Amino acid sequence: MLRDEVLALLKAQGGAPLSGEAMSQKLGVSRAAVWKAMEGLRQEGYVISSAPRRGYALEASPDLLSPGELMNPDRRVGSRLVCLDTVDSTNNEVKRRAVDDVPDGLAVVSARQTGGRGRRGRSFVSPPGGLYLSALLRPQCPLEQVSALTAWSAVAVCDAVEALCGVRPGIKWPNDVIWEGRKLSGILTELELEGETAALRYVVVGIGVNLTQTEADFGPQVAPVAISMAQALGRAPRRAEMAAALLDALDRLDRDFPGQWDRWLERYRADCITLGRQIKVVRGSEERIGRAVEVDDQFALVVEWADGTREALSSGEVSVRGLLGYV
Repeated sequence: MLRDEVLALLKAQGGAPLSGEAMSQKLGVSRAAVWKAMEGLRQEGYVISSAPRRGYALEASPDLLSPGELMNPDRRVGSRLVCLDTVDSTNNEVKRRAVDDVPDGLAVVSARQTGGRGRRGRSFVSPPGGLYLSALLRPQCPLEQVSALTAWSAVAVCDAVEALCGVRPGIKWPNDVIWEGRKLSGILTELELEGETAALRYVVVGIGVNLTQTEADFGPQVAPVAISMAQALGRAPRRAEMAAALLDALDRLDRDFPGQWDRWLERYRADCITLGRQIKVVRGSEERIGRAVEVDDQFALVVEWADGTREALSSGEVSVRGLLGYV
């Protein structure tokens, strides 16, 4: 849509003016078409100044999600964007679109989910005030390495939050992003295999981030263990700013995986706040107390039991809970 392309050009200027003539030439449309797109953006709430012989400048933006807000030609992840107000699940929407042969880098962004899902089949509460984003990746690696994408994605979310807010959250193993002892972001990674060969078709990385929710938004069951950026900082970035930061971080992940394995493992270990803590490990109906001592080279959590023995736990087989509070 021309409006998105005009908005992307204005944002790329960083507040500097750009003439209507330059935009019309770059986009291959008339000056009148550029003016019409500009008026449409103003009606949506964008504050755009104009001056003779200088052009148009973007001065302020509303809290909207659109391809024009998120376009970046240097980014492979998000090279194809779908922005929605509401969806059952952004992961589901990516998978529906992946029935066709879509390129890797497809990203779906939504302001609300009605059927969000978490690990191990749990529901993921997705009230208004959050940001929900899923991206389709096609990593070139052995299948046994793909499970590490969940841990890598948690590091990427920490990168995005730090880039916007100047504060780095932590990670509760394997993939919950934690701020002030409560959950700021959840991640669900799903993969699709070829039916006959069991070869990897694609991976969907789904991320939910709490931005402006209040205790009332979370509800009495979730509020004690969840936190939003507005609660933690007294303010929250615009959804488009958060989405762009996540796409930037996922793009770096996509380019590094799996070649930069050791570097991302080192970063994950530094972010993992589970280490050194006494934890409860839930495996089916069995519960066992141990101490988290390290993350091994495959991103498994090594737990030391009371008898001194150690075991490496896979994120797919257990649930790890803190003994005091959420962490």
